[in-house]
Amino acid sequence: QVHLVESGGGLVQPGGSLRLSCTASGNIFSIYTMGWYRQAPGKQRELVAVSISGGSTNYADSVRGRFTISRDNAKNTVSLQMNSLKPEDTAVYFCYADLSEGRGLVPYDYWGQGTQVTVSS
Repeated sequence: QVHLVESGGGLVQPGGSLRLSCTASGNIFSIYTMGWYRQAPGKQRELVAVSISGGSTNYADSVRGRFTISRDNAKNTVSLQMNSLKPEDTAVYFCYADLSEGRGLVPYDYWGQGTQVTVSS
């Protein structure tokens, strides 16, 4: 059993900052990709930022330069520092991990329960 638990969402004014964190726990052998997606009302879930094993990162064009993803492999955590927030960043943010529960086992996608981020004055 694997669980992803997010924290750090909330209400912030435009131009403000928030930091999201996610910890993966349970039967984890190796995490390959870990990061964040978001879903706004009436829209599809979209990639925000991911950290890929080996150190590379990928950001959505809409957040590049404003958001920074960081990962601690020893603690199975990933964080997202969000600066210069805009109303269009309002969404439920989901932690994501592509991980294997054992040597030789096929990796699967796991999701957190989501945390609300609202950017409004």
